[in-house]
Amino acid sequence: MAVPYVRLGVDIGGTFTDVVLEKDGVPFSIKVLTTYSAPENAIIDGMHQVCAKAGVTPAQIDQIIHGTTLATNALIERRGAKTALITTEGFRDVIEMRTESRFEQYDLNLNLPDPLLPRQMRFTVAGRVDANGKILVDMDRAEVEAIVDQIAEGGFESVAVGLIHSYLNPTHEQLVRDVLAEKLPNVAVSISSEVSPQMREYERFNTVVANAYIKPLMASYLGRLGDRLNDEGVSCRIFLMHSGGGVISIQNAADFPVRLVESGPAGGAVFAAHIAARYGLDKVLSFDMGGTTAKICLIKNQTPKTSRVFEVARTYRFKKGSGMPISIPVIDMVEIGAGGGSLAHVDALQQIRVGPKSAGSEPGPACYGRHGTRPAVTDADLVLGKLDPENFAGGSIKLLPDASCTAIAEYVGTKLDMDAVEAAFGIAEVVDENMANAARVHAVENGEDLSEYTMIAFGGAAPLHAGRLCEELGVERLLVPLGAGVGSAIGFLCAPFSFEANRSVYMKLSDFDGPRIKSLLSDLKAEATGFVRTCDAVSPILSEFKVYMRYTGQGWEIPIALTEDQAMNPDAATFEARFIADYTKLFGRPVAGMDIEITVWSVNATTPPQKVARVAETSGKAQATIVGGRDLFDGAAGKFLSADVVNRSDMSTGERAVGPVAVVENETTIIVPASRDAIRQPDGCIDIIIKGVDQ
Repeated sequence: MAVPYVRLGVDIGGTFTDVVLEKDGVPFSIKVLTTYSAPENAIIDGMHQVCAKAGVTPAQIDQIIHGTTLATNALIERRGAKTALITTEGFRDVIEMRTESRFEQYDLNLNLPDPLLPRQMRFTVAGRVDANGKILVDMDRAEVEAIVDQIAEGGFESVAVGLIHSYLNPTHEQLVRDVLAEKLPNVAVSISSEVSPQMREYERFNTVVANAYIKPLMASYLGRLGDRLNDEGVSCRIFLMHSGGGVISIQNAADFPVRLVESGPAGGAVFAAHIAARYGLDKVLSFDMGGTTAKICLIKNQTPKTSRVFEVARTYRFKKGSGMPISIPVIDMVEIGAGGGSLAHVDALQQIRVGPKSAGSEPGPACYGRHGTRPAVTDADLVLGKLDPENFAGGSIKLLPDASCTAIAEYVGTKLDMDAVEAAFGIAEVVDENMANAARVHAVENGEDLSEYTMIAFGGAAPLHAGRLCEELGVERLLVPLGAGVGSAIGFLCAPFSFEANRSVYMKLSDFDGPRIKSLLSDLKAEATGFVRTCDAVSPILSEFKVYMRYTGQGWEIPIALTEDQAMNPDAATFEARFIADYTKLFGRPVAGMDIEITVWSVNATTPPQKVARVAETSGKAQATIVGGRDLFDGAAGKFLSADVVNRSDMSTGERAVGPVAVVENETTIIVPASRDAIRQPDGCIDIIIKGVDQ
């Protein structure tokens, strides 16, 4: 008898920890409440439960892939290590001065976010490199040693090194790192020329500071997790999902923990892209709503859109520039504080507001009965009939409808002279409109029309709200995949091993240097491939080439993809044609008579994607078996409607459930509004379409 191949995917969220075990390609899953004080406890608990479901022991697990919000939460909550920054003389205040941009232009009382490190934790050294990488002023080792002595006296746990123009010439940063290693061997060190070798000192300095700030925390957590797994008899390698949508080794994750900041949401986007490939969909809106946040991502040609800069801990919702910029490869998505645990309140203008604060898992929404008193989105969903109080999370948590009504009435209803149902409807509509607005903004910024897109919804709370969201956005088709409640964890198991290496080297097309470009891209390819080989020693590795270009004088660039032949045999005319085509597609027309610049060069090394078989879709004729009924509040109708209840596990291929209907399963509930019907496709996806329309 063949030995089963067993893989484990784990996603630590703000409310739930999702655990998926894949045994010879067959998934088994569980959701457990996140344990904030020791996140590894929830992983061990979930691992035992899912192993019992699959009939295996923890010792039989062959591979673990993990994603976590710990890095993000540490940055948001300012719970990192005591960190120092060593920077170039005259640049001490870059991370506090930020850029000249005002994210709220007419707010005279604008409060800029505080930097991660106050001024007394920032140190400067002489030595200077120019914009071409030439050393103008040598660095004095004795001066560096004196600064390191001050840092030693201050009791710092971690040090970030960010020197001006070090992305072109890292010699001075390497000298500082060597001195720190000699004098403070137990202190964690991060240098910007390794963490983020890109131009723009504010973003680069902020990124290396963030990496240093969370490095001891993540090293401690990963060490504890490894020890706990060893105690349970698990001896396989552990890998981590990174923000760019790939998988890296645990050592790379410990060295560059800032790359884990969006690891959970990245897994969700990979999951959605996998589903898009199954259905041959080239335009997909990925909608991931969990307990704490909602994430929206555009996926074109079965590939999530990526970026090289994003923000965490925004202080003004939807406002670019109000957060902390992190300059690393990342899947481009919009994330807002709209999850099942997001708290509702009434503001000074007597308007219902939802989020960004969340009840999390401790204490959780009022209906959890864990001493939470404030109403959350989950409380509103319960009052509106979207949830079964006896079968939440597979029956592991009994919900308390009376507690939800009391909390909603106290914090919303009595203040607005509404009963509990009307107030709950208001909460649901506000959170749905927040998400719809975020999706519209994201689409407009990328020049896309959402009416041409198919939505793929996953995460514990997304199927409860996705149908209504489609109505508001004018999206005609919605797919809810099998395992939607633990979609990000499944995405981890679909993700390739990958690593993106990038570097800033400024060049105008009028000064195009083919041999230099080929050498640069070859070096980046070797660097990225080397990282991937630490994870996978046998699989073939593909290389994806990208350059960031702009017209001379513009402030920001757009990414231009190149084939390997175009990258290894660079030609100015090809680069120009590719840029003009993409620029015109994004902005409507090119700009005549201006030179073009290249600022950043990037190579992503990746193992080949999993092969995906196309689904033989069905239009759905047979009626699904109805197991019950409930009163379900329909947002478009603005009232309760009599709705059927269908067990997802009972639906056979081609069966149709006519809305309004609640399609129930252990990890979530799919709410199909009155305007739509649901069809069970051959791969288990629930295909939600406008009533009377066949796919």
